[in-house]
Amino acid sequence: MALLPEDIIDRLIQMERRINALSTAVNTRPPLTEITNGSLALKRQPAPEDPSTLVAQLSTSGPGGNKPVLRVNDAYGHEVLSDDILSGGLARPWLPMLPPQDLASANWPATTSTAWTTIAQSQNPLWQPKMRLRMLTRFSSGTSGQVRVMVGGVQFGSTVTAGLVFDHTDVVTTNMQADFGKDLTVEIQAIVTSTTGTVYAKPVLMYGRQT
Repeated sequence: MALLPEDIIDRLIQMERRINALSTAVNTRPPLTEITNGSLALKRQPAPEDPSTLVAQLSTSGPGGNKPVLRVNDAYGHEVLSDDILSGGLARPWLPMLPPQDLASANWPATTSTAWTTIAQSQNPLWQPKMRLRMLTRFSSGTSGQVRVMVGGVQFGSTVTAGLVFDHTDVVTTNMQADFGKDLTVEIQAIVTSTTGTVYAKPVLMYGRQT
């Protein structure tokens, strides 16, 4: 067998190394950090091919097909987070912000009734299973009374003596799958327990929370 020049042997060895390196690179999946003109779906096991298991979706389907769209669903298919593809920011959930409150208690919701009376009410879409409500209460001179909160017709937290701060966090639904997105009615009720006088209440903080 004729001897091959040494440089040919060296080249064959280098070629073998490169082929091995290429084979390793082909069979090794690099970290996925960028997707161009495509979509990404995150699914949970054990049925990754079942559409109902979709957890999050990121796709290029905005105006002109060049803006990413973010949708996050919970395990039951509810859209719990999405972005506004037209202007940016959040599309869902809608996050209400409390306007500045009047600190003069004479202008607060109030009652002079000696029976439980609803003095303030609001309705909010139900996005989360828990809620926190913080409320200031006052009473006129020589008066005694109480304040309570009703959520969906059920008392939320404890009854407080007028003059104290109401601050309570608790579950507002035990069936999130059925109540998701429905209006939640929140009522502030007060009662005068003395002969005469006025009881006042003013909510200053309310937001939903996770379990």
